[in-house]
Amino acid sequence: MKITINGESHTCQAGEALLSFLKAEGISPQTVVAEYNGSIVQMNQFGTTLLHDGDSLELLRFVGGG
Repeated sequence: MKITINGESHTCQAGEALLSFLKAEGISPQTVVAEYNGSIVQMNQFGTTLLHDGDSLELLRFVGGG
């Protein structure tokens, strides 16, 4: 199925949890804020938020440096 992430089309498994998707993409759940179809998802809900065809995700990663 197709979802949109930060404006780009991506393919994932139907019904896959957001947490599983992030891990498969190599994204640490502790360093990202996720907006799912216009609503912010709390990190403790990543495992129960299921992705569906046509969904939209905006992912904001935190990066530290000096």
